[in-house]
Amino acid sequence: MTIAEERIERLHALARRAVAEGHEERSRSYVRRARRVAERNRCGLPTRFKRFTCDRCDVYLRPGRNARVRTRDGHVVVTCECGTQKRYPYRPGG
Repeated sequence: MTIAEERIERLHALARRAVAEGHEERSRSYVRRARRVAERNRCGLPTRFKRFTCDRCDVYLRPGRNARVRTRDGHVVVTCECGTQKRYPYRPGG
């Protein structure tokens, strides 16, 4: 694991903790910083990081607190407070 990947993992943990404590602005800064580290080092963000961050407002998504999660036919819909939706496919029963 490279230094950049370790830094991204650390920022992911900090963003998750910040939003749990109610500090959404701090969470946004951690998410923005992690994205910048990934861009500068040309490494991708982990899937769980991408799935739990909003592309529009950069907040870390926490289901039940600032995000709504619903299942539809063959996909999961995650809706942020700002109205942005993400859809992820899944296989029902498999």
